[in-house]
This record gives sequence, C-alpha cells and structure tokens, in this order.
Amino acid sequence: QVQLVDSGGGLVQAGGSLRLSCAASGRTFSSFAMGWFRQAPGKEREFVAAISRSGSTTKYADSVKGRFTVSRDNAKNTAYLQMNSLKPEDTALYGCAASRAGYVPLDLSYDYWGQGTQVTVSS
Repeated sequence: QVQLVDSGGGLVQAGGSLRLSCAASGRTFSSFAMGWFRQAPGKEREFVAAISRSGSTTKYADSVKGRFTVSRDNAKNTAYLQMNSLKPEDTALYGCAASRAGYVPLDLSYDYWGQGTQVTVSS
C-alpha cells in the first residue's frame, strides 16, 4: 500500500509558476513510476506528465511540453511537478499517481492516487 499526499497548488497569474509536490509513504517509493494528472470542471481526467522509477525517463502531454517538468527525489520519497508559463487553461485539480508497472503509463492505469491539489491560473 502507498499513501500519496499532494501539495503546492494555489492561485497564480498567467505566466507565473508553481511547483507541486507528491509525498509518498508506505511501500518503497523507488519501485513506482509516478504520474501527474489533472481534471478541470466538466472535463475528464487527463494525463499531464510521468517519470520512471529511476527518473531517467519522462513523458509529457503535448499541452504542457516545454513548460512543465516532472522530477523525483527517491531519497525523500517525493515527486515534483514544476509548472512554468502557466495559462488559464491549466486551471484544474492536479494529482499524482503511482504505478507498479515496469514502464511509464500514459493513461489512467495507475495503482494509487493522491487526493489532488487545486491550481487556478487567472488571466
């Protein structure tokens, strides 16, 4: 079992930055690929970014590529999502997820989910 706690969301103006954190407890953090997802009101949950167990492989949705950076610190059992050049359309509830798979899932096939943290970008 893995418990994930998301934090770092808030209100920011367009063009600003935020860094989200995902703190994990329970099983060995380094044995999980980590993903970030978001869900805006009235829309389906969508993939944002993901990182492999070692951190050597990262994946991004086209909509955030070049603006967001996913990373992890296995010594601190924490994954991060650095979000720069934020746009109003990035407004959503963001959450992290952990996967036991040996690859980096780009869909919703994760095993554990955080509670989410709200990101609101004003124009």
